[in-house]
Amino acid sequence: MISANRAFLYRFSARFNNNPAGAFEMVEMEVKDDRSEKIRYDHTDYPIFIKRGLISSYPNRAAPVHWHDDVELITVLSGEMQYNVNGSIIALGENEGILVNARQLHFGFSAGKKECDFICILLHPLMLCATPAYERDFVLPVLHNRNAAYVQLHKDTVWHKKILEDIWRMYEVKDETAAPLKIQSLFLNIWIILYENIAPETRPAAQNASLSILRNMIGFIQQNYAASILLADIAASGAVGQSKCCRLFAEYIGLTPNAYLTQYRLDRSTALLKNTDMTITEIAPAVGFGGSSYYAEAFRKWIGSSPSEYRRTHNVQ
Repeated sequence: MISANRAFLYRFSARFNNNPAGAFEMVEMEVKDDRSEKIRYDHTDYPIFIKRGLISSYPNRAAPVHWHDDVELITVLSGEMQYNVNGSIIALGENEGILVNARQLHFGFSAGKKECDFICILLHPLMLCATPAYERDFVLPVLHNRNAAYVQLHKDTVWHKKILEDIWRMYEVKDETAAPLKIQSLFLNIWIILYENIAPETRPAAQNASLSILRNMIGFIQQNYAASILLADIAASGAVGQSKCCRLFAEYIGLTPNAYLTQYRLDRSTALLKNTDMTITEIAPAVGFGGSSYYAEAFRKWIGSSPSEYRRTHNVQ
């Protein structure tokens, strides 16, 4: 039988999404019913996603704000990048990394527009739950520890270095026949290290409530970006007033709700520019812009080129 708590771990449910993503070519973000990101796992039957990529593969060198039930592991091979986790900005340099716990709002970006070569791994916690007892005693205490929203991994800290080495090992074995078993074993090893080293929970539960509200509002935008959306609509999706809505976006993302909406629309438009033959006039309303002129102006301001120029240099058809 599945334990009561296992409903959390089984939310991604009966099937994995059998649609492997490219090596950090334009990220196509799908949203599930609970407004978390739908991960494109590398295997039909195993919740594992492992890719190496460049931060320049993302429009404006910034990934969209997102969250998911998977644990995320990042290691920087060269260059540098920043990670925003629940509003905290973490700088990552060469041979450093970060572990982001499940259900945290996060995104990577390059503040100085510098290049970064990195490995990204997503693993569902279900891989750690051989029995309900393992889940209860060892998995959920870490997943639900508000002190462990993320762990910045420094190469000079012994237990951090062990995790960084295991991340690299996962990448090395990802194409082997027994990769799912080896990756599961390495994930278990990382979890043991976390369990033995993270501090007890001390942060107030109020932060979790704020993040839950913000996740709802971000999910609303991601599901309805093509429609006409007002600030009042965004606030209503989180059941808060407009002032609190703006305050949460500023605190955790560093943008106004409308600025996030515009950036998300622009991000979605880059996929249409790359992968379809839709005209600029057709793309603008398809992603929620009232007219092609405003769309082109916003695109140039954000990307640094016109939509047509971007299409010429990124078209994959």
